[in-house]
Amino acid sequence: MTFNGALFPTCYGIQFAEQPRNRNTIYSRPMRFDMICEANGIEHRLTKPNHPWTNGQVERMNRTIKDATVKRFHYDSHNQLRTHLADFMAAYNFARRLKTLGGLTPYEYICKIWTSEPDRFILNPIHQMPGLNT
Repeated sequence: MTFNGALFPTCYGIQFAEQPRNRNTIYSRPMRFDMICEANGIEHRLTKPNHPWTNGQVERMNRTIKDATVKRFHYDSHNQLRTHLADFMAAYNFARRLKTLGGLTPYEYICKIWTSEPDRFILNPIHQMPGLNT
């Protein structure tokens, strides 16, 4: 679904679009989300219009995370949720072998790509491996 403007990621099936009016004029201003991404060194990418497969991947990962956390456990505080979410993501990224990645974990796959195409990366992923003190 397009709106003659830049598409934003979906959130629970709701798609957002930046309306084209006043874009690239003296009246335009950067979006708050883009400013936060830039301040934190995050590259903000948009999915291609009319390619629901990409959004489907994101929505499927969101469902996987929800199924392993909020749909399965009760949390007394946001900190409990944050801690459990961090533990789940560490287990997923560093221990779960995925068929779509040829039996590699997401971290192993990233390291494999980094060795063949290091110019695609800002940071060396090998330095991101959790150690004994994490």
